[in-house]
Amino acid sequence: MIASGTVTKLVGHTDSYYAASANPASIYPTFEGTVEADVCVIGAGYTGLSSALHLAERGYKVVVLEAERVAWGASGRNGGHVGVGQRRGQEDLEKMLGRHTAKCLWDMSVEAVQLVEALIHRHEIRCDLKRGIMHLAAKRSHDEHLKEEVELLRERYGYEQIRYADKEEVRSLVGSERYFGAQIDSGSLHLHPLNFALGLADAAAAAGVEFYEHSRVTRYRGGSPCIVETSKGRVQARNVVLACNGYLGKLEPRMAGKIMPINNFVLATEPLSESLAKELIANDYALQDTLFVINYWKLSGDNRLIFGGGENYSSRFPQAIRSFVREYMLRVYPQLADTQIDFGWGGTLAITLNRMPHLGRLEPNVFYSQGYSGHGVPTATFAGKLIAEVIAGTEERFDVLTQIPTPTFPGGTLLRWPALVAGMLYYSLKDKLGR
Repeated sequence: MIASGTVTKLVGHTDSYYAASANPASIYPTFEGTVEADVCVIGAGYTGLSSALHLAERGYKVVVLEAERVAWGASGRNGGHVGVGQRRGQEDLEKMLGRHTAKCLWDMSVEAVQLVEALIHRHEIRCDLKRGIMHLAAKRSHDEHLKEEVELLRERYGYEQIRYADKEEVRSLVGSERYFGAQIDSGSLHLHPLNFALGLADAAAAAGVEFYEHSRVTRYRGGSPCIVETSKGRVQARNVVLACNGYLGKLEPRMAGKIMPINNFVLATEPLSESLAKELIANDYALQDTLFVINYWKLSGDNRLIFGGGENYSSRFPQAIRSFVREYMLRVYPQLADTQIDFGWGGTLAITLNRMPHLGRLEPNVFYSQGYSGHGVPTATFAGKLIAEVIAGTEERFDVLTQIPTPTFPGGTLLRWPALVAGMLYYSLKDKLGR
């Protein structure tokens, strides 16, 4: 458990509750000179960390180049939900991809959650691991869908860890009158996302991975060998893994049009009393609602409410993030009007047009994974394992995900912003109108 009142910020990270309650973290050097490696991983979020760890365990020499610090981006700032399934429901996936592929994706999602838990236990990562997620119907029309999905998952997919809760039971579990029913999923998890990432980095470093921070990649090229350059040096590698996600920028135009970076915002309250914490979330599960721009929340290890709400689609964060997110929190929990907000922060994630992850290879020895659309803790961690598998010569599972169609955003990187904003505003209006 994190000690109440801990405020020692992890150097080089955003001013978040996670950085203030982080485990001790190694500081890695800036990359200089020339190094040879089997694999060069660009980016030290979940994708890069998991790729590096699984590759090193297979005996590969791995170099990781990170522009800022390990887990500086969304991997160290998110809501910490580790849920089964994809961002698209199974019924949608069956229609889109067929029942066989949908079942493969479901099985992988369950394995992804199990992988996160196994890594935590194997490497003794202290990250406030807890069990359970509730998915709350924010509209009456959503309630029937949640109930039907529970039946589908239990009957067709054999997933018995999920059940439906009616409005009365939801009221007994969640201190809010806003919700009409819920899915209660005891097979999913939640955790302290930054400490999970730092634990992966420690495990990878112990396995022999070379990490370099403040080492932004300026350009790279495939080939034999691949060349990856920073301002102070270059890596020659047999393989490259692009693990940049929302921070890809202009490094690789062939991928950029498939994702849209967006900003999401989170707050952390002061530590709550045991009675108030129980009133808000009686079973200590993580919660998320069914709005298009979802609200998501959980209790931290020291009984703070970690609440995510609101997003924007510009290059800037709101000036007063605490106040921005507080409005969303009070719609759910008006009883917290006098509760102090200790932290407010934002982060950039990448979404795809169809909200499915985008994996593939650009050249025979250049691999990538991105676009987790808010489902990154389990999906990115599992994607790293699949990248290690394919580099080691086993392609079957990686190919299941590469075959998912990933549309390019209309207008590519030039016009995707105004198109996305128009679409998001439309769905936000539907949320407000209750339709």
